[in-house]
Amino acid sequence: MTFTTNERTRTSVEEFRRFSVDAQLALLWYGYLDIKDNLIPTNQPSVQETAAALVDQIQSMPQKQQLQAQRDIVSCASTEISRSYKALSSSAQLDVWLRLAEGMENGTIIPVPSDYQLPSETDSFVNRVKDWDFEQRVDFLRSVVFEMGAH
Repeated sequence: MTFTTNERTRTSVEEFRRFSVDAQLALLWYGYLDIKDNLIPTNQPSVQETAAALVDQIQSMPQKQQLQAQRDIVSCASTEISRSYKALSSSAQLDVWLRLAEGMENGTIIPVPSDYQLPSETDSFVNRVKDWDFEQRVDFLRSVVFEMGAH
């Protein structure tokens, strides 16, 4: 199940999934930075609690393991964290990534290295997404993160 509402978004999700795992993580980070001022956190306690529990688990790890846990989720590796993530509702999955990004901002989650450069093959993708309105970006993010986690 995806949440895409049009062909353009669907093909962009497919394109996103073809990038390397680290490029996908960086794109999630930069996407968060781009929309964070307009985000309204969910007010559903169950979503907040389940997302917070998984993020707390990741946050308690050493930084290299934090990064590996995120890579495992993105690559759908069969790990405990990735399976736990996949069991979450789509809203909780999106909330996990928002909480991870907030953790990167406040220093509790390993950040994208300051010298990281997105691969050049992401340029046209990034430029296309920048033209979307807020709702299209959120729909895209929800679709992308829903496909992550161990199946």
